[in-house]
Amino acid sequence: MANFRIRDFHADDTDGVLRLWEEMRDLQSEPVYALSEVLASCQEDHAVVATHNDVVIGAAVGRAAHAQGWIVFLSTAAAWQGQGVGAAMLAGLERSMAPLGLSKLSALLPDTAMRVDAFVDQGFEVKKNLRYFERHIPVQRKELGALSELGGRILPRGLWESIGGMQKEKELLERRLVMPLAHPELAESYGVVPPRAVMLFGPPGTGKTTFARAIASRLEWSFIEVFPSRLANDPKGLAGALRETFLKIAELEHAVVFIDEVEEIASQRSGEPPSPLQGVTNELLKIIPAFRDQPDRLLVCATNFVRALDSAFLRHGRFDYVIPIGLPDAAARRSIWERYIPPIASGAVDLEALVDSTKGFSPADIEFAARKASQNALEHALYPGGSPDAPSGPVTKDYLEAIAGTRATVSEEDASQFLQDIDSIARL
Repeated sequence: MANFRIRDFHADDTDGVLRLWEEMRDLQSEPVYALSEVLASCQEDHAVVATHNDVVIGAAVGRAAHAQGWIVFLSTAAAWQGQGVGAAMLAGLERSMAPLGLSKLSALLPDTAMRVDAFVDQGFEVKKNLRYFERHIPVQRKELGALSELGGRILPRGLWESIGGMQKEKELLERRLVMPLAHPELAESYGVVPPRAVMLFGPPGTGKTTFARAIASRLEWSFIEVFPSRLANDPKGLAGALRETFLKIAELEHAVVFIDEVEEIASQRSGEPPSPLQGVTNELLKIIPAFRDQPDRLLVCATNFVRALDSAFLRHGRFDYVIPIGLPDAAARRSIWERYIPPIASGAVDLEALVDSTKGFSPADIEFAARKASQNALEHALYPGGSPDAPSGPVTKDYLEAIAGTRATVSEEDASQFLQDIDSIARL
Protein backbone atom coordinates (compact mmCIF):
# COMPACT_ATOMS: atom_id res chain seq x y z
CA MET A 1 0.00 0.00 0.00
CA ALA A 2 1.33 3.46 -0.90
CA ASN A 3 2.67 5.32 2.11
CA PHE A 4 1.03 8.74 2.07
CA ARG A 5 -0.81 10.85 4.64
CA ILE A 6 -3.85 13.12 4.35
CA ARG A 7 -3.94 16.23 6.56
CA ASP A 8 -5.32 19.77 6.62
CA PHE A 9 -3.63 22.45 4.54
CA HIS A 10 -0.91 24.52 6.23
CA ALA A 11 0.43 27.86 5.02
CA ASP A 12 3.78 26.18 4.33
CA ASP A 13 2.04 23.99 1.72
CA THR A 14 1.44 26.93 -0.65
CA ASP A 15 4.50 26.19 -2.80
CA GLY A 16 3.39 22.56 -3.12
CA VAL A 17 -0.10 23.59 -4.29
CA LEU A 18 1.45 26.04 -6.75
CA ARG A 19 3.63 23.25 -8.15
CA LEU A 20 0.61 20.96 -8.57
CA TRP A 21 -1.41 23.71 -10.28
CA GLU A 22 1.44 24.36 -12.75
CA GLU A 23 1.76 20.62 -13.43
CA MET A 24 -1.98 20.35 -14.10
CA ARG A 25 -1.82 23.28 -16.52
CA ASP A 26 1.14 21.73 -18.37
CA LEU A 27 -0.55 18.33 -18.74
CA GLN A 28 -4.09 19.55 -19.46
CA SER A 29 -5.81 22.77 -20.45
CA GLU A 30 -6.10 25.76 -18.16
CA PRO A 31 -7.64 24.67 -14.79
CA VAL A 32 -11.26 25.71 -14.24
CA TYR A 33 -10.37 27.93 -11.28
CA ALA A 34 -7.58 30.49 -11.46
CA LEU A 35 -4.54 30.06 -9.25
CA SER A 36 -5.54 33.10 -7.19
CA GLU A 37 -8.93 31.53 -6.44
CA VAL A 38 -7.35 28.22 -5.49
CA LEU A 39 -4.85 29.84 -3.13
CA ALA A 40 -7.55 32.08 -1.61
CA SER A 41 -9.74 29.05 -0.88
CA CYS A 42 -6.74 27.24 0.64
CA GLN A 43 -6.45 30.07 3.16
CA GLU A 44 -10.11 30.92 3.74
CA ASP A 45 -12.21 27.86 2.94
CA HIS A 46 -11.36 24.15 3.16
CA ALA A 47 -8.28 22.33 1.88
CA VAL A 48 -6.43 19.09 2.54
CA VAL A 49 -3.13 17.86 1.17
CA ALA A 50 -1.54 14.46 0.66
CA THR A 51 2.09 14.20 1.73
CA HIS A 52 4.86 11.65 1.41
CA ASN A 53 7.97 12.20 3.53
CA ASP A 54 6.66 15.75 4.23
CA VAL A 55 6.49 16.54 0.48
CA VAL A 56 3.09 17.63 -0.90
CA ILE A 57 2.02 15.11 -3.55
CA GLY A 58 -1.62 16.13 -3.86
CA ALA A 59 -4.16 18.75 -2.85
CA ALA A 60 -7.95 19.04 -2.68
CA VAL A 61 -9.62 22.41 -2.13
CA GLY A 62 -13.32 23.14 -1.59
CA ARG A 63 -15.66 26.00 -0.84
CA ALA A 64 -19.33 26.19 0.13
CA ALA A 65 -22.11 28.18 -1.49
CA HIS A 66 -25.30 27.92 0.60
CA ALA A 67 -26.12 24.19 0.79
CA GLN A 68 -23.84 23.19 -2.09
CA GLY A 69 -20.12 22.56 -1.91
CA TRP A 70 -17.73 22.87 -4.84
CA ILE A 71 -14.40 21.19 -5.47
CA VAL A 72 -12.23 24.14 -6.47
CA PHE A 73 -9.07 22.12 -7.10
CA LEU A 74 -8.01 18.48 -7.08
CA SER A 75 -4.61 17.40 -8.29
CA THR A 76 -2.20 14.55 -7.64
CA ALA A 77 1.45 14.51 -8.66
CA ALA A 78 1.94 12.46 -11.84
CA ALA A 79 4.11 9.86 -10.11
CA TRP A 80 1.36 9.16 -7.56
CA GLN A 81 -1.65 8.90 -9.83
CA GLY A 82 -3.59 5.65 -9.76
CA GLN A 83 -2.64 4.88 -6.14
CA GLY A 84 -5.79 6.10 -4.40
CA VAL A 85 -4.45 9.52 -3.39
CA GLY A 86 -7.23 11.48 -5.10
CA ALA A 87 -10.06 9.44 -3.55
CA ALA A 88 -8.43 9.72 -0.12
CA MET A 89 -8.15 13.50 -0.46
CA LEU A 90 -11.80 13.81 -1.54
CA ALA A 91 -12.84 11.78 1.50
CA GLY A 92 -10.72 14.01 3.76
CA LEU A 93 -12.16 17.18 2.21
CA GLU A 94 -15.72 15.88 2.64
CA ARG A 95 -15.04 15.21 6.34
CA SER A 96 -13.64 18.73 6.71
CA MET A 97 -16.77 20.26 5.14
CA ALA A 98 -19.28 17.96 6.87
CA PRO A 99 -20.12 20.43 9.72
CA LEU A 100 -21.47 22.85 7.08
CA GLY A 101 -24.48 20.57 6.48
CA LEU A 102 -24.09 20.54 2.70
CA SER A 103 -26.69 18.73 0.59
CA LYS A 104 -24.51 18.36 -2.49
CA LEU A 105 -20.83 18.34 -3.37
CA SER A 106 -19.97 19.14 -6.99
CA ALA A 107 -16.94 19.52 -9.24
CA LEU A 108 -16.16 20.99 -12.65
CA LEU A 109 -13.14 19.66 -14.54
CA PRO A 110 -11.41 20.83 -17.71
CA ASP A 111 -12.77 19.07 -20.79
CA THR A 112 -9.37 17.49 -21.32
CA ALA A 113 -9.12 16.03 -17.83
CA MET A 114 -8.75 12.30 -18.21
CA ARG A 115 -8.46 10.96 -14.67
CA VAL A 116 -11.92 10.85 -13.11
CA ASP A 117 -11.42 7.65 -11.05
CA ALA A 118 -11.02 9.55 -7.78
CA PHE A 119 -14.46 11.16 -8.14
CA VAL A 120 -16.21 7.97 -9.23
CA ASP A 121 -14.60 5.97 -6.41
CA GLN A 122 -15.84 8.54 -3.91
CA GLY A 123 -19.47 8.29 -5.02
CA PHE A 124 -19.74 11.18 -7.49
CA GLU A 125 -21.78 10.75 -10.69
CA VAL A 126 -20.70 11.88 -14.15
CA LYS A 127 -23.29 14.10 -15.85
CA LYS A 128 -23.75 13.46 -19.59
CA ASN A 129 -22.06 15.85 -22.01
CA LEU A 130 -20.33 17.60 -19.12
CA ARG A 131 -17.26 17.05 -17.03
CA TYR A 132 -19.47 17.76 -14.07
CA PHE A 133 -19.51 15.70 -10.90
CA GLU A 134 -21.82 15.91 -7.93
CA ARG A 135 -22.28 13.89 -4.80
CA HIS A 136 -25.37 14.05 -2.62
CA ILE A 137 -24.47 14.34 1.04
CA PRO A 138 -26.41 11.65 2.93
CA VAL A 139 -27.26 13.80 5.97
CA GLN A 140 -29.11 17.06 5.36
CA ARG A 141 -28.51 20.23 7.35
CA LYS A 142 -31.80 19.92 9.25
CA GLU A 143 -30.82 16.46 10.51
CA LEU A 144 -27.47 17.44 12.03
CA GLY A 145 -28.99 18.62 15.32
CA ALA A 146 -30.98 15.45 15.90
CA LEU A 147 -28.05 13.28 14.86
CA SER A 148 -25.75 15.12 17.27
CA GLU A 149 -28.20 14.69 20.16
CA LEU A 150 -28.35 10.96 19.49
CA GLY A 151 -24.58 10.63 19.36
CA GLY A 152 -24.93 9.37 15.80
CA ARG A 153 -22.53 9.83 12.92
CA ILE A 154 -21.93 9.27 9.25
CA LEU A 155 -19.39 6.53 8.84
CA PRO A 156 -16.66 6.76 6.19
CA ARG A 157 -17.16 5.07 2.85
CA GLY A 158 -15.34 1.82 2.28
CA LEU A 159 -16.00 0.01 5.57
CA TRP A 160 -17.80 -2.73 3.67
CA GLU A 161 -14.82 -3.38 1.41
CA SER A 162 -12.41 -3.26 4.35
CA ILE A 163 -13.93 -6.32 6.06
CA GLY A 164 -11.40 -9.10 5.60
CA GLY A 165 -12.83 -12.46 4.53
CA MET A 166 -16.28 -13.44 5.86
CA GLN A 167 -17.40 -13.64 2.22
CA LYS A 168 -20.44 -15.84 2.88
CA GLU A 169 -21.75 -13.48 5.54
CA LYS A 170 -21.05 -10.41 3.38
CA GLU A 171 -22.87 -11.88 0.40
CA LEU A 172 -25.87 -12.85 2.52
CA LEU A 173 -26.13 -9.38 4.09
CA GLU A 174 -25.63 -7.74 0.70
CA ARG A 175 -28.47 -9.72 -0.86
CA ARG A 176 -30.94 -9.69 2.03
CA LEU A 177 -30.37 -6.21 3.45
CA VAL A 178 -28.27 -3.82 1.40
CA MET A 179 -29.66 -4.50 -2.06
CA PRO A 180 -33.40 -4.05 -1.23
CA LEU A 181 -32.69 -0.98 0.93
CA ALA A 182 -30.43 0.65 -1.66
CA HIS A 183 -32.94 0.03 -4.48
CA PRO A 184 -36.38 0.19 -2.80
CA GLU A 185 -38.36 0.98 -5.97
CA LEU A 186 -36.82 -1.92 -7.89
CA ALA A 187 -37.38 -4.21 -4.88
CA GLU A 188 -41.02 -3.14 -4.69
CA SER A 189 -41.53 -3.88 -8.39
CA TYR A 190 -40.48 -7.47 -7.65
CA GLY A 191 -42.76 -7.68 -4.64
CA VAL A 192 -39.88 -7.50 -2.17
CA VAL A 193 -40.49 -5.51 1.01
CA PRO A 194 -37.20 -3.96 2.18
CA PRO A 195 -36.19 -5.26 5.61
CA ARG A 196 -36.77 -3.10 8.67
CA ALA A 197 -35.12 -5.14 11.44
CA VAL A 198 -32.49 -7.87 11.60
CA MET A 199 -30.90 -9.86 14.41
CA LEU A 200 -27.23 -10.83 14.19
CA PHE A 201 -26.17 -13.59 16.57
CA GLY A 202 -22.98 -15.49 17.17
CA PRO A 203 -19.99 -15.91 19.47
CA PRO A 204 -18.19 -12.79 20.75
CA GLY A 205 -15.57 -11.17 18.54
CA THR A 206 -16.93 -12.48 15.24
CA GLY A 207 -17.64 -9.04 13.79
CA LYS A 208 -21.32 -8.34 14.45
CA THR A 209 -20.67 -4.71 15.35
CA THR A 210 -18.31 -4.36 12.39
CA PHE A 211 -21.00 -5.65 10.05
CA ALA A 212 -23.61 -3.24 11.45
CA ARG A 213 -21.29 -0.30 10.85
CA ALA A 214 -20.35 -1.58 7.42
CA ILE A 215 -24.03 -1.82 6.42
CA ALA A 216 -24.52 1.84 7.38
CA SER A 217 -21.38 2.79 5.46
CA ARG A 218 -22.49 0.79 2.42
CA LEU A 219 -25.89 2.52 2.40
CA GLU A 220 -24.42 5.91 3.41
CA TRP A 221 -27.06 6.23 6.13
CA SER A 222 -26.68 7.74 9.58
CA PHE A 223 -25.44 5.26 12.17
CA ILE A 224 -26.85 5.47 15.70
CA GLU A 225 -25.72 3.07 18.38
CA VAL A 226 -28.12 2.78 21.31
CA PHE A 227 -26.44 1.96 24.61
CA PRO A 228 -28.98 0.67 27.16
CA SER A 229 -26.44 1.03 29.98
CA ARG A 230 -26.22 4.79 29.33
CA LEU A 231 -29.98 5.23 28.99
CA ALA A 232 -30.46 3.51 32.34
CA ASN A 233 -29.19 6.66 34.10
CA ASP A 234 -31.85 8.86 32.50
CA PRO A 235 -34.35 10.39 35.00
CA LYS A 236 -37.20 9.01 32.89
CA GLY A 237 -35.92 5.48 33.45
CA LEU A 238 -34.61 3.06 30.86
CA ALA A 239 -38.00 2.38 29.22
CA GLY A 240 -38.82 6.09 28.94
CA ALA A 241 -35.36 7.00 27.65
CA LEU A 242 -35.57 4.21 25.07
CA ARG A 243 -38.95 5.50 23.86
CA GLU A 244 -37.66 9.08 23.59
CA THR A 245 -34.54 7.97 21.72
CA PHE A 246 -36.59 6.27 19.02
CA LEU A 247 -38.84 9.33 18.73
CA LYS A 248 -35.73 11.41 17.94
CA ILE A 249 -34.56 8.78 15.44
CA ALA A 250 -37.87 9.27 13.61
CA GLU A 251 -36.67 12.80 12.70
CA LEU A 252 -33.88 11.41 10.50
CA GLU A 253 -34.31 10.70 6.80
CA HIS A 254 -32.23 7.51 6.75
CA ALA A 255 -30.77 5.60 9.67
CA VAL A 256 -29.22 2.33 10.74
CA VAL A 257 -29.91 1.87 14.46
CA PHE A 258 -27.70 -0.60 16.29
CA ILE A 259 -28.28 -2.20 19.69
CA ASP A 260 -25.47 -4.48 20.83
CA GLU A 261 -25.88 -7.09 23.56
CA VAL A 262 -29.62 -6.69 23.19
CA GLU A 263 -30.19 -9.61 25.57
CA GLU A 264 -29.63 -7.08 28.38
CA ILE A 265 -33.03 -5.51 27.64
CA ALA A 266 -34.85 -8.32 25.85
CA SER A 267 -34.20 -11.43 27.91
CA GLN A 268 -36.82 -14.07 28.68
CA ARG A 269 -39.63 -12.63 30.81
CA SER A 270 -40.49 -14.77 33.81
CA GLY A 271 -41.00 -14.69 37.54
CA GLU A 272 -43.43 -13.15 39.98
CA PRO A 273 -43.48 -10.28 40.61
CA PRO A 274 -42.19 -9.00 37.24
CA SER A 275 -38.61 -7.68 37.30
CA PRO A 276 -37.96 -4.01 36.36
CA LEU A 277 -36.37 -5.15 33.09
CA GLN A 278 -39.62 -6.78 31.99
CA GLY A 279 -41.08 -3.30 31.56
CA VAL A 280 -38.13 -2.39 29.32
CA THR A 281 -38.64 -5.53 27.24
CA ASN A 282 -42.35 -4.69 26.88
CA GLU A 283 -41.45 -1.16 25.77
CA LEU A 284 -38.99 -2.46 23.17
CA LEU A 285 -41.64 -4.85 21.85
CA LYS A 286 -43.92 -1.83 21.33
CA ILE A 287 -41.19 0.28 19.72
CA ILE A 288 -40.23 -2.19 17.00
CA PRO A 289 -43.62 -2.26 15.16
CA ALA A 290 -43.73 1.55 15.12
CA PHE A 291 -40.14 1.64 13.86
CA ARG A 292 -41.00 -0.81 11.09
CA ASP A 293 -43.69 1.55 9.78
CA GLN A 294 -41.05 4.16 8.89
CA PRO A 295 -39.26 3.77 5.53
CA ASP A 296 -35.50 4.07 5.02
CA ARG A 297 -34.59 2.72 8.44
CA LEU A 298 -32.98 -0.47 9.61
CA LEU A 299 -32.76 -1.77 13.16
CA VAL A 300 -29.79 -4.08 13.70
CA CYS A 301 -29.65 -5.94 17.01
CA ALA A 302 -26.76 -8.17 18.02
CA THR A 303 -26.36 -10.79 20.70
CA ASN A 304 -23.85 -13.36 21.87
CA PHE A 305 -26.61 -15.29 23.63
CA VAL A 306 -29.52 -15.69 21.25
CA ARG A 307 -31.04 -18.41 23.47
CA ALA A 308 -31.49 -15.85 26.24
CA LEU A 309 -33.79 -13.63 24.16
CA ASP A 310 -37.50 -13.47 24.89
CA SER A 311 -39.38 -15.74 22.48
CA ALA A 312 -41.82 -12.94 21.56
CA PHE A 313 -38.89 -10.72 20.66
CA LEU A 314 -37.70 -12.91 17.78
CA ARG A 315 -41.02 -13.84 16.24
CA HIS A 316 -41.99 -13.12 12.64
CA GLY A 317 -43.21 -9.57 12.12
CA ARG A 318 -40.56 -8.05 14.36
CA PHE A 319 -37.33 -9.27 12.77
CA ASP A 320 -37.14 -10.02 9.07
CA TYR A 321 -34.01 -12.11 9.43
CA VAL A 322 -32.08 -13.79 12.23
CA ILE A 323 -28.60 -14.15 10.78
CA PRO A 324 -25.66 -16.10 12.26
CA ILE A 325 -22.23 -14.50 12.22
CA GLY A 326 -19.77 -17.26 13.02
CA LEU A 327 -16.07 -17.97 13.14
CA PRO A 328 -14.16 -17.41 9.89
CA ASP A 329 -13.38 -20.43 7.71
CA ALA A 330 -9.93 -20.97 6.16
CA ALA A 331 -10.57 -18.63 3.21
CA ALA A 332 -11.79 -15.90 5.55
CA ARG A 333 -8.84 -16.37 7.93
CA ARG A 334 -6.45 -16.09 4.98
CA SER A 335 -8.07 -12.83 3.91
CA ILE A 336 -7.95 -11.44 7.45
CA TRP A 337 -4.27 -12.33 7.81
CA GLU A 338 -3.47 -10.68 4.48
CA ARG A 339 -5.01 -7.50 5.81
CA TYR A 340 -2.79 -7.35 8.89
CA ILE A 341 0.57 -8.55 7.54
CA PRO A 342 2.52 -5.41 6.54
CA PRO A 343 3.86 -5.23 2.96
CA ILE A 344 7.45 -5.30 4.22
CA ALA A 345 6.86 -8.79 5.65
CA SER A 346 4.47 -10.34 3.13
CA GLY A 347 7.16 -12.28 1.26
CA ALA A 348 8.72 -13.68 4.43
CA VAL A 349 5.60 -15.13 6.04
CA ASP A 350 4.14 -18.61 5.58
CA LEU A 351 0.53 -17.53 5.29
CA GLU A 352 -0.87 -21.06 5.17
CA ALA A 353 0.84 -21.89 8.48
CA LEU A 354 -0.92 -18.92 10.10
CA VAL A 355 -4.27 -19.94 8.61
CA ASP A 356 -3.89 -23.53 9.88
CA SER A 357 -2.76 -22.37 13.34
CA THR A 358 -5.75 -20.09 13.89
CA LYS A 359 -8.63 -22.49 13.32
CA GLY A 360 -11.26 -21.54 15.89
CA PHE A 361 -9.99 -17.96 16.15
CA SER A 362 -12.40 -15.07 15.73
CA PRO A 363 -11.47 -12.06 13.54
CA ALA A 364 -10.73 -10.15 16.73
CA ASP A 365 -8.40 -12.94 17.91
CA ILE A 366 -6.48 -12.85 14.62
CA GLU A 367 -6.18 -9.08 14.76
CA PHE A 368 -4.80 -9.30 18.30
CA ALA A 369 -2.22 -11.94 17.34
CA ALA A 370 -1.17 -9.99 14.24
CA ARG A 371 -0.66 -6.76 16.15
CA LYS A 372 1.16 -8.60 18.92
CA ALA A 373 3.58 -10.13 16.38
CA SER A 374 4.24 -6.74 14.79
CA GLN A 375 4.85 -5.15 18.19
CA ASN A 376 7.26 -7.89 19.22
CA ALA A 377 9.17 -7.64 15.92
CA LEU A 378 9.44 -3.86 16.31
CA GLU A 379 10.81 -4.21 19.84
CA HIS A 380 13.38 -6.78 18.68
CA ALA A 381 14.55 -4.35 15.99
CA LEU A 382 14.84 -1.33 18.31
CA TYR A 383 16.34 -2.88 21.42
CA PRO A 384 19.91 -4.22 21.87
CA GLY A 385 20.84 -6.76 19.24
CA GLY A 386 18.30 -5.47 16.74
CA SER A 387 18.89 -3.79 13.39
CA PRO A 388 16.56 -0.79 12.98
CA ASP A 389 18.42 0.49 9.88
CA ALA A 390 17.43 -2.55 7.82
CA PRO A 391 14.06 -3.67 9.12
CA SER A 392 12.58 -6.86 7.70
CA GLY A 393 9.33 -6.77 9.64
CA PRO A 394 7.76 -9.71 11.48
CA VAL A 395 8.46 -13.22 10.17
CA THR A 396 6.55 -16.49 10.48
CA LYS A 397 8.15 -17.29 13.84
CA ASP A 398 6.91 -13.98 15.31
CA TYR A 399 3.36 -14.73 14.21
CA LEU A 400 3.34 -18.33 15.41
CA GLU A 401 4.64 -17.24 18.83
CA ALA A 402 1.93 -14.56 19.02
CA ILE A 403 -0.72 -17.12 18.03
CA ALA A 404 0.51 -19.53 20.71
CA GLY A 405 0.17 -16.76 23.28
CA THR A 406 -3.37 -15.79 22.21
CA ARG A 407 -6.31 -17.42 23.94
CA ALA A 408 -9.23 -18.06 21.59
CA THR A 409 -12.31 -16.08 22.60
CA VAL A 410 -14.75 -18.81 21.57
CA SER A 411 -14.57 -22.16 23.36
CA GLU A 412 -15.34 -25.45 21.61
CA GLU A 413 -18.54 -25.68 23.66
CA ASP A 414 -19.66 -22.21 22.56
CA ALA A 415 -18.86 -23.04 18.95
CA SER A 416 -20.91 -26.22 19.18
CA GLN A 417 -23.88 -24.39 20.72
CA PHE A 418 -23.68 -21.81 17.94
CA LEU A 419 -24.06 -24.52 15.29
CA GLN A 420 -27.12 -25.83 17.14
CA ASP A 421 -28.56 -22.30 17.26
CA ILE A 422 -28.17 -21.98 13.50
CA ASP A 423 -30.33 -25.06 13.02
CA SER A 424 -33.01 -24.08 15.54
CA ILE A 425 -33.13 -20.26 15.50
CA ALA A 426 -31.58 -18.77 12.35
CA ARG A 427 -33.96 -17.24 9.82
CA LEU A 428 -32.37 -16.45 6.46
